[in-house]
Amino acid sequence: MVDYKAPLKDMQFALQHNARLPQLAALPQFEEATEDMVAAILEEAGKLAGGVLSPLNPVGDNQGVSLEEGRVRVPEGFAEAYQQFAEGGWGSLQFDPEYGGQGLPYSLSIPVMEMWQSANMAWGLCPLLSQGAVEALSANGSELLKARYLPQLISGEWTGTMNLTEPQAGSDLAAIRSRAEPDGDCYRIHGQKIFITWGEHEMAENIVHLVLARLPDAPAGVKGISLFLVPKYLVNEDGSLGELNDVRCVSLEHKMGIHASPTCVMSFGDNEGAIGYLVGEENKGLACMFTMMNNARLAVGLQGVAIAERSYQQALAYANEREQAGLIIRHADVRRMLLTMKTLTEAGRALAYDACASLDFSHANGDAAEQARAALLTPIVKGWCTEIAQEVTSLGVQVHGGMGFIEETGAAQHQRDARILPIYEGTNGIQAMDLVGRKTLFDGGRAMQALFGEMEQTLLLLREQSAFGVEAERFEAALQQARAAFDMLLNKGGQDRQWPGAVAFNYMMLMGTLAGGWQQLRAALAASEVVDGDQQFLQAKVLGARFYIAQILPRCASYAAMVLNGADEVLAMDDDQLASAWYS
Repeated sequence: MVDYKAPLKDMQFALQHNARLPQLAALPQFEEATEDMVAAILEEAGKLAGGVLSPLNPVGDNQGVSLEEGRVRVPEGFAEAYQQFAEGGWGSLQFDPEYGGQGLPYSLSIPVMEMWQSANMAWGLCPLLSQGAVEALSANGSELLKARYLPQLISGEWTGTMNLTEPQAGSDLAAIRSRAEPDGDCYRIHGQKIFITWGEHEMAENIVHLVLARLPDAPAGVKGISLFLVPKYLVNEDGSLGELNDVRCVSLEHKMGIHASPTCVMSFGDNEGAIGYLVGEENKGLACMFTMMNNARLAVGLQGVAIAERSYQQALAYANEREQAGLIIRHADVRRMLLTMKTLTEAGRALAYDACASLDFSHANGDAAEQARAALLTPIVKGWCTEIAQEVTSLGVQVHGGMGFIEETGAAQHQRDARILPIYEGTNGIQAMDLVGRKTLFDGGRAMQALFGEMEQTLLLLREQSAFGVEAERFEAALQQARAAFDMLLNKGGQDRQWPGAVAFNYMMLMGTLAGGWQQLRAALAASEVVDGDQQFLQAKVLGARFYIAQILPRCASYAAMVLNGADEVLAMDDDQLASAWYS
């Protein structure tokens, strides 16, 4: 079971010192986000996560889901837990009060979401997708659609999904074949979608599907994709539910992890056609869906932090109990593993919270610089935080030794569940290409230069304190390595189409590792200045930052070297040579 008393202090600290919550709370629209309110919200969320959702995690993993006559059966207790979630108003924190939201900062909803994902990631995917649907509909829907669907989505009475992928079209959305035929004030949707998370269930009264499809006269490629809202049950003018739409789940995927989350193959329009409503403009559906996808990418990065936190807690508890020539927590190598787990998790948390805060500032003030900052950090959060989740959950198994390989301990479930994170919502290769392409080359590196400038400011503060002299020197070296890789990208990126793709992943990991160290140092500086407070916790923040800078930040040198070494060796071997060692 996850103990939310454990990370609660770090969540609050990251909000205050990394995500700039006091500055957000000073804005008129967020003045209710006081320190006391934040503490109360996190305390209550921790009760639901630790007391209700966490005990259901192994239950869901063991029972899984099943499809019976078109209906998805979820594990015991899942529906009841969802009702508690909805009745508590937990899905409404950051949304518009006009539609039933609480109007709090998005960055405040993030630690709450982290709790759901850490306690029970398979269950937590349901509200995660719903929140993305709310974002997409709020930004692009007509007033009629918003009035008819947002209140119930925000309240949790209904849930939402995202329908992009098709059997022949994975990440290549230009290959989508689902079609939408105009029919009066609506459309008839026909097609099949795969990998639809929580595409069918009965935990809520209705499911609102957001579906990408093509109009009859749509241009080819991604420029011909439109977005449609397709409800499971049609909604009458008075808001009541009508008849079942022509939408059904035809099968469920059998997966490596997240067994309790139904991953559905959805069929639209097997009969007369599923009734759908246009969201946004015709042929502009991909831009509309990216509202949801960008939200989801930050949320998936947060899932990486969340599953890492759960794995760390379990490994720490085991290390404090397991005797082998004394308690294993006192073994140097086990201590190394635990500190790696702890500091990677806390660095990822601070980075994710900070990125979400930039979204709050950009929405509140229309600040273009904050918007560019959030856009730049999104692929780093999604990519790096989900990659470190692989490392942390693997270490969690290793700390358990042979018992970690035994399913009954639960350590293996965390590694299995975490494995999907670098894959869905755009593989990490796609995130890396987004970082080097749209987020670096496209703007000539301006957003990255601005982020480097923030890091330089932190470096100046470090140099002012003799206690951080060693850390300042090491961070400066890593920053110079990152700048060299960045300069190489700007110089070479436009000359060879293949070069950016060949170096992109290492570039993303370089920037994530550097940014994680930066966040750790920001936290350490803040902790060193706090006079009143839990001194053990504050000292641990400083010591954790020292460990990260000494033992994890040096990875930047390797990532930078791989970028600077270029793409020749990656691209030199042809297709036949890749298989040249096979028997023939």
